[in-house]
Amino acid sequence: MAVETKKAAVVPQPFLLGIEVLQQIDFAPLQGKKVGLVTNPTGVNRNLISTLDILHQSDKVNLVALFGPEHGVRGNFSAGDEVGNKTDEKTGLPVFSLYGKDKKPNREAMELVDVMVYDIQDIGVRSYTYISTMGLVMEAAADYNKEVIILDRPNPLGDERVEGPLVHDGFYSFVSQFKIPYVYGLTCGELARMLNFEGLLPNGKKCQLQVIPMQGYSRDMDFGATGLNWVPTSPHIPNAQTAYYYAVTGIIGELDPDMIGIGYTLPFQTLVTEDIDADQLAGAMNALNLEGVIFRPTYYKPYYKDKQGKEMQGVQIHITDFKKVNLTEIQFLFLQEAHKIDPNLNPFKGKEDRFRMFDLGCGTDSIRLSMMEDFNFETARSIWEADAAAFKELSEKYYLY
Repeated sequence: MAVETKKAAVVPQPFLLGIEVLQQIDFAPLQGKKVGLVTNPTGVNRNLISTLDILHQSDKVNLVALFGPEHGVRGNFSAGDEVGNKTDEKTGLPVFSLYGKDKKPNREAMELVDVMVYDIQDIGVRSYTYISTMGLVMEAAADYNKEVIILDRPNPLGDERVEGPLVHDGFYSFVSQFKIPYVYGLTCGELARMLNFEGLLPNGKKCQLQVIPMQGYSRDMDFGATGLNWVPTSPHIPNAQTAYYYAVTGIIGELDPDMIGIGYTLPFQTLVTEDIDADQLAGAMNALNLEGVIFRPTYYKPYYKDKQGKEMQGVQIHITDFKKVNLTEIQFLFLQEAHKIDPNLNPFKGKEDRFRMFDLGCGTDSIRLSMMEDFNFETARSIWEADAAAFKELSEKYYLY
């Protein structure tokens, strides 16, 4: 008679961030080395203690320098502000700016360290500049034969979504630093592995890279499933859900931030103008029957920015299914439907000085040129969706989860 063998129950591992895993292994990869840290206020453990303080207070770690991305190490700079070199008041350590004259660590800085540790919460979108900083740190490490350690963190968009084209030649910039889609479906640690081993750094450079992975993380987890508190990654990303909306409207916002709720209480969550009829626009957008999203007529006056106090109307975007919704197409479909309602409504008109930033966000000028020609996203869709499937397949070999 066959004897049934009971399988041992699989006990799920508790969720741990990269910094918490590093603590569990007693900072072994850092011991005996001079450490530089690239971080900002999002670099915290689950108890909101900063990685900066954790490393500085450990007798196993010799932290010698800090490196500040956009918004600075302590988060005391606004979007786009140039960040200068200084001394950190709390620790007395030198702070080297990576969002000023030098966006890449220079020789003076790199000669101080043996290893660069990177711990910043990202939002999974190519135009968000922290991954550009990460890549430049890796490039500098390759130049000066230094190690890089990435302390991994969740992608708030999840890791199953890839949207948008690869960056085309002529459109690389600090908001499109690498040949990856607009929404790239990787954690920062996985992206670092891909950049390094797929030859995506300039001239195919490779650094000595180690990723400290999270524990208890899976690709289908959203940020809420981690049990972590969200620390604003920048002033207009106050909570984890806003990261989704950044992907929805971030590109069209390069034409006019007032259009997408910057200046009001709903950053990235509206599509409004001074001229469109809100009810008509909501009706048209809802008639598209897009999965996972509905549109509500909205009316408001911005509290700041260029259109402060002016009456705006349009739609508020309500994502109802974060897994099913196609995020990035919504802004282009808005252009299409708004133009149908009022052929005189042209958000590109008079914004010639913003075309370049729109194109850099897209990674190509083909989307803008197509939309300006006939305001039909179906014409541009093939360009927007051309590379996503192949990129996702290529990136799978760099998955850690």
